[in-house]
Amino acid sequence: MAIGGTQVAVPNPRDLDFLISAMQKYKPSGIVNVPTIYLELLKKPAFRSLDFSGVDWFISGAAPFPPEYIKEFEEIVGQGKLVEVLGMTETSPVHMSLPRYGPKKPGSVGIPFPDTDVKLVDPESGELVRVGEPGELLVKGPQVFTIGYHNKPEETASTLKDGWIYTGDVCKMDEDGYFYVVDRVKDMVIVSGYKVFTRTVDDVLVEHPDIDMAATIGLADPNRPGSELVAAAIVLKPGIEISDAIKVKIIEYMREKVAPYKVPKIIEFMDELPLSPIGKVLKRELKEKMKKT
Repeated sequence: MAIGGTQVAVPNPRDLDFLISAMQKYKPSGIVNVPTIYLELLKKPAFRSLDFSGVDWFISGAAPFPPEYIKEFEEIVGQGKLVEVLGMTETSPVHMSLPRYGPKKPGSVGIPFPDTDVKLVDPESGELVRVGEPGELLVKGPQVFTIGYHNKPEETASTLKDGWIYTGDVCKMDEDGYFYVVDRVKDMVIVSGYKVFTRTVDDVLVEHPDIDMAATIGLADPNRPGSELVAAAIVLKPGIEISDAIKVKIIEYMREKVAPYKVPKIIEFMDELPLSPIGKVLKRELKEKMKKT
């Protein structure tokens, strides 16, 4: 908008046929969407057959783009065109991005924007974490909101402290200064004192050949007060029948891939996961739904 670029309004972000026709008609130089929509578009032959030579970049945000699908996506749209970003409304709305022309690392959301300070702290102690260890991302910069939330002084006080915004994102930083989203603080599951980052479990689940989509949450453990159970909601690929056998197969697969305390103790098969209008999995809604079953 700042440079006078044309934007195409999308009435329904989940109307894939409209998105494909708009790309074909307007031939945009850049496309912005969330990972779930990009992955659904990959299933459409009409999307795969489009000419993407004039598209310079595909920005992906709101959720991590599954690393195992990046290669397939860029084989269709062009190498190096996927640019993952990280942000929130309170940071106007982006504070970190993969370099447009610099080195890209699969699964990374890149490096902080110019004039933006960041740090990672332990969500419980508030102490800085070491390189490579997960911690909550704090951001300070000119894009961070300063006044706070309207008529919500307590929420403002817990989110904005000394100019730093506590994003609620759990991230890791590698030795080159690239950041990786691990989870949301509120989505982290505590199993007998062990921290389980649901994003890690989700990524392993979706690599299973029979699984189309998966989302992991924590449910209260009735036998251990203060502890939680790892629970997974799973959408199977077309043609795969729901059965006890497929559940056992998934559990055995997970036992080979992750530590025992990360293996889902509850698996529920669903026709679809609850998604926001832009295609983001609504884990809070999913949690309420699974509590009732």
